[in-house]
Amino acid sequence: MVLMERLKILVVDDESRMRKLVKDFLTKSNYEVIEAEDGAQAIDLFFEQNDIALIILDVMMPNMDGWQVCKEIREYSKVPIIMLTAKSDERDELQGFELGVDEYISKPFSPKILVARVEAILRRTSQASADEVMEAGGILINKAAHSVLVDGQPVDLSYKEFELLTYFVENKGIALSREKILNSVWNYDYFGDARTIDTHVKKLRSKMGEKGELIRTIWGMGYKFEVNE
Repeated sequence: MVLMERLKILVVDDESRMRKLVKDFLTKSNYEVIEAEDGAQAIDLFFEQNDIALIILDVMMPNMDGWQVCKEIREYSKVPIIMLTAKSDERDELQGFELGVDEYISKPFSPKILVARVEAILRRTSQASADEVMEAGGILINKAAHSVLVDGQPVDLSYKEFELLTYFVENKGIALSREKILNSVWNYDYFGDARTIDTHVKKLRSKMGEKGELIRTIWGMGYKFEVNE
């Protein structure tokens, strides 16, 4: 078995019972957990610690809600964020993904599912942090720096938009069904629908300008990233 250093996870929830439940399961899976009981404390801890690998963030909190926390942190960091919410609302979910939330889990949830999602996201981000640069059709993706250049100009993408573009470029020339994209970019157990993908593709295309045309729609199926060499 490979010994790994314990990754640090910040759990933010105003309910101490919920924090304890999440902490117990994560600690069993060999993660180090720090807790915050509100948004302001979460932001302070995040900038103090500077080695937090992932944040689990409740939406509904007094003083500063999860959206606000996410917005503040996203200005400085691409750290993976899982949102916890008491209500499942598609608009909320889309807002979360726009802000760069990686996963969205509705309460009540199975702690085992939460741990599985944490592991899947950290696996993806550790793979992505390998020093890898990809180029296709004038698009330069630096996975380690989490940056994208289109024709030499930096393009500011949300976390999910970056993952989506990376996935397209890695599968250049292959027609990808919406289901396959959901499974790969949003995780196998994301219970969303195809509209989430369409919304992200639309935003991604508009940010990429003319290069957005490289992401072709395959009617009735999904999308294909195609470069005419």
